[in-house]
Amino acid sequence: MKRKLLLILLDGVPYRNWRRLFGNLEGWVADGQARVWKMRSVLPSTSGSCYASIHTGVPPQVHQIWGNGVRRRLELPDLFSEITRAGGKTGAVTHSFWSEFFNRYPFDPVRDIEYDEPEGPITHGRFHTMTGDSGYNQMTPSDVDLFATLTMLCSRKGIDYGILHTCTLDSMGHRFFHECEEMDDACYKMDEMLAHFLPMWREAGYEVIVTADHGQDERGHHGGAGALQQEFAFYYFGDAVMPAEDVVLDQLALAPSILTRLGVEVPPSMQAKPFMGA
Repeated sequence: MKRKLLLILLDGVPYRNWRRLFGNLEGWVADGQARVWKMRSVLPSTSGSCYASIHTGVPPQVHQIWGNGVRRRLELPDLFSEITRAGGKTGAVTHSFWSEFFNRYPFDPVRDIEYDEPEGPITHGRFHTMTGDSGYNQMTPSDVDLFATLTMLCSRKGIDYGILHTCTLDSMGHRFFHECEEMDDACYKMDEMLAHFLPMWREAGYEVIVTADHGQDERGHHGGAGALQQEFAFYYFGDAVMPAEDVVLDQLALAPSILTRLGVEVPPSMQAKPFMGA
């Protein structure tokens, strides 16, 4: 691989809460170590639909994941498949949706909660399910555990591309909505936990993207259109040539941008123009 890159997805955080509540990320922007843009999700701005689009670079109208109730193995080129085919090692520390979409369906907790498969497409997978979650019990793991697991895959397995996905803030937003004391505290703690690991990843030679899959509106909803549901921040730690910071980035361009950055050929199915220079 030409470079190494980590994609950190904090599920369900609207743009305005990124910019006012994530003081460590904003501090790195102010210090010049990171840059930040606004990104807009696909429609529907539903989690499963966005996950599929983030990694395949095609809209839901093509991959046909209409919402969280649609689960199957996608038969499209994606980041995992293309990086593995090019000789790279991939890692995922995510919700089990990602294993189902990009490795095998259905998800078997005993077989699939942890695997190391040299042929990929996900070389090293570490997954959680949130089984039994409800409005009063999120069933989410500690994000420190997730960040530490990704760091372990970087150091022990030498992954070239890794994705971490956590639903903590999305679940909190559905429960409390975003303009409240509970969400202020949740975002503060997420920012503090993430800040502990980001320098480790950078020192290990990784470029890092910290972003979301979608936003949330005043009632904790997403899936439809509008700035609060679709727009979120995109923080980038790296030296790629990028658009002007007032440009709104296209979520469909994320997959071809990452492939371009890693020196991997972009498949014809990913038609959005990359926004990260090689």
